[in-house]
Amino acid sequence: MSFKAIVLEKDENHGFTCSIKTVPQQQLLAQQGDTLIEVHYSSINYKDALALTNKSPVVRQWPMIPGIDGVGCVIESANGHYQKGDMVILNGWGCGETHWGCLGQYAYLKSQWLIPLPQNITPYQSMVLGTAGYTAALCVKRLLDFGIKPQNGAILVTGASGGVGSVAVALLSKLGYSVTASTSKMDDQDYLRKLGATNIIDSQPLKQTGKPLQKEQWAAVVDVVGSHTLANACAQTQYGGIVACCGLAQGIDLPATVAPFILRGVTLAGVDSVMATYQNRLAAWQLLSQHLDASMLSHIGKTITLNDCNDIATKMIAGQIKGRYVVDVNKCI
Repeated sequence: MSFKAIVLEKDENHGFTCSIKTVPQQQLLAQQGDTLIEVHYSSINYKDALALTNKSPVVRQWPMIPGIDGVGCVIESANGHYQKGDMVILNGWGCGETHWGCLGQYAYLKSQWLIPLPQNITPYQSMVLGTAGYTAALCVKRLLDFGIKPQNGAILVTGASGGVGSVAVALLSKLGYSVTASTSKMDDQDYLRKLGATNIIDSQPLKQTGKPLQKEQWAAVVDVVGSHTLANACAQTQYGGIVACCGLAQGIDLPATVAPFILRGVTLAGVDSVMATYQNRLAAWQLLSQHLDASMLSHIGKTITLNDCNDIATKMIAGQIKGRYVVDVNKCI
């Protein structure tokens, strides 16, 4: 048996190709795994976009089927942790980097990478959320666990028009927080207000070099941008507040001083989604399933096919998209 998938390849001259191919299932089963999944949907994340466009050395094994996210039905599992017919979600774990991912009709994965699909989230909705939504939930959970309450003040979400930012805005709003959305796409104000943003600011000032300490504005921050944006967010956070950092859209650098941390007691909390524990993954997905307004997901998500992935990836790298793109892997030419 064979199946359709996006395959990334490099030849002996390091020439890069991204194409839809028919892949023999025995080639898939040569990967290290114990659970065969029939994939229903995947999604396009920033890391997928980097891999699909070869803009960054994300892929470390060739050839590669990209796709860090997937939801599907278990066909067979060698260790008995899952049974045939179980619906499961994959987020991260190096898939699409060192292990074949889910931008194909089948995936062969390790059972410890998977979590059960929450009962009140549909397979499609789980990929509207995907790693972006799950990462947003991890960030929001850090704020909740830290003790930040709605009455403490406004929450800043940077990169608010993107996948992580969109879900963070919607989730925080549903939990009763006043959310300020920072975006470079000021044309997206209607989109962000529908998600629940109470205030929208242009991200450009945050991207510039700022003073070590600035006016205290935010009880907490969810930052996906990094670089000067993260430094300014820390400098603007209220005494005793927290900044959850999970991205580097502006850059991997952090041109900051220790002033916010030693003079205002600000906490900078790193949030990793790739290698998060099973318990943290379950908690994040439970937060989404219990509190996120399902009607918002149709506002955030758009459906594409395998044929559309490269074009969307190129636009994502250029900062030209908003929301989330769900890939119906079973619809392709």
